[in-house]
Amino acid sequence: MKKAHIAGILFSFIFGFTFMFSKIVLEILTPIGLIAYRFLIAFIAFELLRLFKVIKIRFQKNHIIPIFLVALFQPILYFIFETYGISLIQSGEAGMMIALIPIFVTIMSTIILKERPSFFQVFFIILSVSGIIFIQLMKLDQELEGNFLGFMLLFGAVLAAACFNIASRKASQSWKPYEVTYYMMMSGAIIFQFIYLIELSNEGIIGQYFTLMFSPGVILPLLYLGLVASIGGFFFVNYALSKLPAHVSSIYTNLSTVVAILAGAIILKEKMYYYHYIGSAMILIGVYGTVLMNQINRRRIITK
Repeated sequence: MKKAHIAGILFSFIFGFTFMFSKIVLEILTPIGLIAYRFLIAFIAFELLRLFKVIKIRFQKNHIIPIFLVALFQPILYFIFETYGISLIQSGEAGMMIALIPIFVTIMSTIILKERPSFFQVFFIILSVSGIIFIQLMKLDQELEGNFLGFMLLFGAVLAAACFNIASRKASQSWKPYEVTYYMMMSGAIIFQFIYLIELSNEGIIGQYFTLMFSPGVILPLLYLGLVASIGGFFFVNYALSKLPAHVSSIYTNLSTVVAILAGAIILKEKMYYYHYIGSAMILIGVYGTVLMNQINRRRIITK
């Protein structure tokens, strides 16, 4: 269990830095371009590991549905909904919507997986989510725009992320974490290359596919997003989900917000305001409380 919690901390740190690297890449690439190159790099690296027999990837027809559902929800549906949703509403509004993921994971894992959190776990999960919403509310410099389509797309992203947590938890019964990650990267590479090529074709610049990918200032952030975040980050996510209840594993995603704030302040020299400190404290207390309550509940079950 200790390794699973370490995996949760690691993927939260890895994903926390993706905001900074994505910000750099998006100065040159479109959001779909970023996603397409990110998963292409990840899949090529994974495929090389498979070809050189560093890892062994199985294909089991009788267990294909769980792995298909994982790949469908994450990365395909989640990134499509999130990318187009964010383009229609403010980033603050988007951040508040995405912060709801642990709550939906908790609800769905209770119904589908029968993993019922305790009262105190629910309290700490809500506290952590409230910390993110508080930060995002304080960052809004104007009234909520209320773009209905944008909110619906982001709600789709929240549901896709929650379904991914459930699907990955179920897939872990038949597949190893790195196998789940491999099929995620493969599906992401195929689907988003297709969408990106259509985008480039419509703009009449399909011949710039490779030149855009190797643009100065782009390739290094893409390597981080493709190799570290996509392969490493999602492997740790799937590993944590294979060992921990979904509502406990998902709460670690909230730590990414704290990491992103610190990365922005230390590396990009962005200002930190009082609400960053208050919200971060709420997030940290909420995450720690959720994990602590899970350990206490496990000890009670063992001693019975």
